[in-house]
Amino acid sequence: MTSAIVQPDVVSVRGQTDAARRPVLEARNVNVSRSNALVIEDASFTIYQGDYVGIVGPNGGGKTTLLMALLGVLPRDSGEVRLFGEPLERFRDWHLVAYVSQDAISFDADFPLSVRELVALGMANRGNLTRRLTGADWRVVDDMLGEVGMADLADDRIGHLSGGQKQRMFVAKALVRDPKILFLDEPVAGVDAVTQEKFYKMLNDLNIARGITICTVSHDLAAVFCRMSKVMCVNRLVNVSDVRDIDEPGEFLKKAYGEHFHFVFHRHECGGVFGSDRPVAP
Repeated sequence: MTSAIVQPDVVSVRGQTDAARRPVLEARNVNVSRSNALVIEDASFTIYQGDYVGIVGPNGGGKTTLLMALLGVLPRDSGEVRLFGEPLERFRDWHLVAYVSQDAISFDADFPLSVRELVALGMANRGNLTRRLTGADWRVVDDMLGEVGMADLADDRIGHLSGGQKQRMFVAKALVRDPKILFLDEPVAGVDAVTQEKFYKMLNDLNIARGITICTVSHDLAAVFCRMSKVMCVNRLVNVSDVRDIDEPGEFLKKAYGEHFHFVFHRHECGGVFGSDRPVAP
């Protein structure tokens, strides 16, 4: 894992107030059904430039459904979604949006691609899939591999990677076209706790260095409250808050997990309750 991601001349926007930042994603009174059952009810929230959002909630609570509705993959019953101020139905600047799915790392391990070649696929243009990559394109690919700590594995076959390395590879693939918002759906499912922590730390560094907005579905509540700037609880209803505004995480989480839920914040590698290395408003 490289520490070169955080550049000293880059000022994070996460310490700024919401009023000082551009809304990137807005949902207003969004309702979504699946199989004739209401899964998301009256969701309203705003995600701003530079937010690092942890989307949490019990299994079956609607986290993936909400994500798919925000991206226009699933239809909404009612309500409005805006990306970068534009209604979702009229939004066309999809190069600003990147997505890493739950099953991204489920591929044929014998497929004959190197890490560098797979990440380069992220440079493909929807309007011209056959365009040959230029030297400048390959430099972007190599730079991104360096940013996610994969430069020394660039020529390895993708089937030789560990689960955590595969996830970092797909993040690099998603980011090579310099999107402004990145969605991830349970990106570290099935990997060990140490690898999860390294992965969320990598996202944290990318968020700070690039100012990219990140929204990730996660079951690691300690990482959410330590690393991330905003938490979104989803269990049919959607509750969103800045982490720094939550005095009692357990009480906030009960809105999604129920009154029986108890959250114990263990000592986390980032240091301190809620993470001492996370920028906060002055």
